[in-house]
Amino acid sequence: MISWLLTHGPARKALGLILTAAAILLFLMNLRCAGERAGRAAERLDASERNDAIHRQMLDAAARRPHDRHALAERLRDGRF
Repeated sequence: MISWLLTHGPARKALGLILTAAAILLFLMNLRCAGERAGRAAERLDASERNDAIHRQMLDAAARRPHDRHALAERLRDGRF
């Protein structure tokens, strides 16, 4: 009896509208979550790029350092340090 009421007449139309609205709502919620995930991924990428740039600068500075005491003393005497 109940199933007949839900599948005929205005109840069927209302049920279709409710299901459509629910599907649209779920789609919008999923879209929002996907946007948040993409934003967090972009932030992680920016932070990683900044860290990599700083790490590269540190490696360049280490490559230019004096290799021993005598090289350091020579640099200091020449005023290049």
